[in-house]
Amino acid sequence: NLIKIVIKWLNLHGIIVTYMLNVLKDKVLSGEMISSDEALTIARWGNLGELCDAAGEICRHFCGNKVDTCSIINARSGCCGEDCKWCAQSAHFKTGVDEYKAAGVEETLALARYNDSRGIHRFSLVTSGRRVTGRDMEYYCNIYRRLGEETGLYLCASMGLIGEVEMKMLRDAGVKRYHCNLETAPSFFPALCSTHTTEDKIATIKMAKSLGLAVCSGGIIGMGESMEQRVELAMTLRELDVDSVPINILIPIPGTPLQDMEPISEEEIMRTVAMFRFVLPDKFLRFAGGRARLSKEAERRILTGGMNGVLMGDMLTTIGNRIDEDRELFRSLGLAPM
Repeated sequence: NLIKIVIKWLNLHGIIVTYMLNVLKDKVLSGEMISSDEALTIARWGNLGELCDAAGEICRHFCGNKVDTCSIINARSGCCGEDCKWCAQSAHFKTGVDEYKAAGVEETLALARYNDSRGIHRFSLVTSGRRVTGRDMEYYCNIYRRLGEETGLYLCASMGLIGEVEMKMLRDAGVKRYHCNLETAPSFFPALCSTHTTEDKIATIKMAKSLGLAVCSGGIIGMGESMEQRVELAMTLRELDVDSVPINILIPIPGTPLQDMEPISEEEIMRTVAMFRFVLPDKFLRFAGGRARLSKEAERRILTGGMNGVLMGDMLTTIGNRIDEDRELFRSLGLAPM
């Protein structure tokens, strides 16, 4: 009798959660925003297949079947004075990462031209360190000017907690979008980094927006945060009204404090992406670092369950997916690169 009661309760609970999921989906489709509690409920308890289907429907409603593609180059590597516990480039940890002050001009242009020829939409220079200033910024701005003249790429930049002068230099050199990840929930960030704050990042994001730049900001999942904290991150990004949200999956890098972090499950990744789509219905959610560890089935399900952007090619210090593989994946799913 007890078993029968439990089964009936579980069936009733499933019916209630499915009903709530559909109510919240319709709420989002009508243009309303869901609350933190609602986002957490569907992320935790929603049937996985139904949750992904609902997130996919929201994505198609607001964004169509387009997938936004981008690529990056590690324009300055290693020797970073920040102590972010996940990062191979921090000078606080011994990771064996390549160290160099600046990628060469011709090397950068060659990679950009190649990506442009393969139909990748956006291209970004990404630098290690707290910020880029002075002659270093002039060097990168000269590269951006040449990129604007010699390619059709939409130009982005990720150069840390720069000031207004540097942000204007980038904008005037042709950069249209600035990238500054929050990385994780404001409540969890102090456990992962002590040399700068979430508030520092938010100030940089707001300054970029005030100067007319679009903003790319997301984070890394699987660093020990709770689902509540992932919801907190999504809500913070919604409040900041960012344009693009990269979702990285932690790759535990030997030598960093998170080297022994247990990888989160594929189901948890799917649930997180779907929750982000409910919270940020009309934004680009972007597959970034860590997706190479996923099974093909999980990757396909995520791309039909809320994700509509992909960082293609190699990442900063880890290997990404090959461009040809990604293009075939998009074709098989009926997705059209922008």
